[in-house]
Amino acid sequence: MKFEAILFDCDGVLVDSEPMTHEVLRGMLAERGWVMTQAECMQHFVGKTLRDERAAIEAHTGQPLTEVWLDDFYQRRNAALKAHLQIMPGARAAVQAAHTLVQGRIACASGSDRPKVQMMLNKVGLMDFFDGRVFTGHEMPRSKPAPDVYLAAAGHFGLTGASCLVIEDTTVGVTAGVAAGATVWAFCPRPEYGDALLQTGASRLFSAMAELPALLAAA
Repeated sequence: MKFEAILFDCDGVLVDSEPMTHEVLRGMLAERGWVMTQAECMQHFVGKTLRDERAAIEAHTGQPLTEVWLDDFYQRRNAALKAHLQIMPGARAAVQAAHTLVQGRIACASGSDRPKVQMMLNKVGLMDFFDGRVFTGHEMPRSKPAPDVYLAAAGHFGLTGASCLVIEDTTVGVTAGVAAGATVWAFCPRPEYGDALLQTGASRLFSAMAELPALLAAA
């Protein structure tokens, strides 16, 4: 199948941000009484917005999820990312291959907030590939797992979701891509998550971003 556009998630696909983000979140939730391991924190929150998880956070901490607390989290998270963020191994070659294959019709479609996404893409040197084509769930009526951010990215190119390939790494993101009508390939470096990604609707799994250029060439 020839795809007309390729739409990338950001966290966990283009940048290795999830461990740092969730270590900050885990620490801040522990300060409020919700103690869990980093693995448990990631299992609960990866691919989701904190506002969407308001009820769970308030139930476990017994405290309201305030804008002040959220702002503090964003500041701590961004400081950690600015200091330590790394590109996902193989992501630059993958993005370059996608850019060439579809003649520049690539976009970054993240469930996160725009300042964070743009900061991360700039830090790892990928913003030139996505400048003017960054779409974020915080700016949509609904974030992932709703399809809004992927429909917006496809619409930017005058396309429907069915013409697009989505690259995702979470069940929440796969659900969003499938709901947009796109073909979804799931980056799955940890095999134990493969079944869940396939059951959610991913049509292909791959375990390293370095594999993507060859997969695209053969599609």
